[in-house]
Amino acid sequence: MPNLHDIERRIGSVSSTKQITRTMEMVAAAKIRRAGERVAAATPYSESMVEMLANVAKRVGGSDNALLRKHDEVKNVLFVVVVSDRGLAGGFNSNVLRHVERLMKEKQAAGASVQVVACGKKAVGYFTYRKVEPVLGFTDLSADPTVEEAASVAAYAIDGYENGTIDEVFVVYNHSKNAAEQVLRTELVLPVDTAALDAELAAEGVQQEAGEAKLEGDVIFEPSAEAVLDRLLPAYVRTTLYHALIDSAAAEQGARRNAMMSATDNATEVLETLTRLYN
Repeated sequence: MPNLHDIERRIGSVSSTKQITRTMEMVAAAKIRRAGERVAAATPYSESMVEMLANVAKRVGGSDNALLRKHDEVKNVLFVVVVSDRGLAGGFNSNVLRHVERLMKEKQAAGASVQVVACGKKAVGYFTYRKVEPVLGFTDLSADPTVEEAASVAAYAIDGYENGTIDEVFVVYNHSKNAAEQVLRTELVLPVDTAALDAELAAEGVQQEAGEAKLEGDVIFEPSAEAVLDRLLPAYVRTTLYHALIDSAAAEQGARRNAMMSATDNATEVLETLTRLYN
């Protein structure tokens, strides 16, 4: 049985740890609000982009744009993996990384080669350790993503898809459902499926409710509807990736707050047990 000095030292150690976890919990709670406001500010633009793209694609009917064409064979797949730069966030990073690893093995089993764009230090370290060198790596940006980061990833993905060196592009990240819950998401970025976007709009209630009068009107496109669609598609890819980055940033703070809250509660229980034993 430990003596009183050992117990007293242990109490001091746990108290120090509790102070750290409690502080980190409060910092994460403060950051959640700002990150959530950023997502809320960007969401209307993202939804409008999806709605506009779906409507223009419907008016065009058929398009030869490379980003809409589904490749006959899937030989090369690009995964955009969005995690955090720091740990102490529970299973936030491991859930995404393990899921991506499973998807990679499935694609490789089907005969496809895979590439990884790593957004976050944890992704860069995870794949580098496993001898998978990311084609693009971004660090120190997970808590505050930039438009330039999304544009760089989009440019690489679009260029590869148009040249035929990439056949599919997926983005995998944690969606911030609310301040306390994160949901793992895997989204197909390329090829752009306008029919799926239209179905998504209908499911989310963006389309007119059944029975309501739907106003149809003539829309004039300059120089043409096809040209507008060609400009919208790259913008849609950039918007989708940027929204995933800022959504993941909000989810990261929520996951860290939950993890630090649990750690603080556990430290409190340990302190009560040690104090009782000491007395």
